[in-house]
Amino acid sequence: MSTVLRLGTRRSALATTQSEWVAALLRERGHEVELVEIVTEGDTSTAPLSTLGGTGVFAAALRQALLAGTVDFAVHSLKDLPTTPEPGLVTAAIPVREDPRDVLVSTSGASLGELGDGAVIGTGSPRRVAQLAALGLGLEFKDIRGNVDTRIGLAREGAVDAVVLARAGLARLARLDEVAETLEPLQMLPAPGQGALAVECRADDLATVDLLHALDDPDTRAAVTAERTLLAALEAGCSAPVGALAEVVDGEDGLELSLRAFVGAVDGSFDLRRSLVGPVAEAESIGVRLAATLLEDGAGFLVSPGGTPLTSHSAPDHGDWHPEPPEATGDDPLAAPDRSPAPNSTERAL
Repeated sequence: MSTVLRLGTRRSALATTQSEWVAALLRERGHEVELVEIVTEGDTSTAPLSTLGGTGVFAAALRQALLAGTVDFAVHSLKDLPTTPEPGLVTAAIPVREDPRDVLVSTSGASLGELGDGAVIGTGSPRRVAQLAALGLGLEFKDIRGNVDTRIGLAREGAVDAVVLARAGLARLARLDEVAETLEPLQMLPAPGQGALAVECRADDLATVDLLHALDDPDTRAAVTAERTLLAALEAGCSAPVGALAEVVDGEDGLELSLRAFVGAVDGSFDLRRSLVGPVAEAESIGVRLAATLLEDGAGFLVSPGGTPLTSHSAPDHGDWHPEPPEATGDDPLAAPDRSPAPNSTERAL
């Protein structure tokens, strides 16, 4: 390991801000860190994420740099990482999570309910489209790509009436004053892992693994483990209309983990919302069990085996198709579901 820790980051303002935040935590602990900017395909292409391969398009170049030894560790937005572990790499830390909710930035400053029938919402996320369409507000949607400035600019210029963004990104960029409304989870469940960062390094670099682990927040790791295990069990990627939010909450017998999930058609014609509560230590099992409930209730018709978002009208006849959860690899505890039963968990419909 080099004396100076080399932190691989995407070059966008948000990515470098997130990376600088992690670097500052390490510097406070006496480590010297320098940022190394890596260009990813997701940064250079304007094509829809679903055509670029969806999940992982922002992470691949960073991971290649890690494996090549160009950088010592990398900071990712966790929602951009595939749920399948990358051989040779480990998620050494998941720091405390920023607010995972979505927000609305509108041309007029209007809230979602004030936009009116026919208002055009700009978003490149099928998850957001599916949930907004399900509200029955008569909204229309325009597929957009770009960084925070580009997306907000579309709303400010009137190209769309509003855009939906992750609140965490605006908070980290100190731009919450531009938010017209924060969308509550009852309206809009976030992407699995949204608001959380993954600090990844080589699995055989034990010294770096050890020093990075000091940044890990156990509650955040438990929450995103449940969310991402659910996503993996559904065999869905970041381009699928799936939302999930887990939180460590006070229960009757102490702390417990509450997981809520959404799967819906992008035309708003059909949606499922289900939830499950159980012990914090059984985060993976909770994710697997809630995914099974969603599949039993029809999610298999809304998320294809390849993770492609479907409308209810174009869904293939999968019958009682139930994908098996991915096998645990042991490479990364974040993506290794536990199939053991969770007898103390309780299921609740939202």
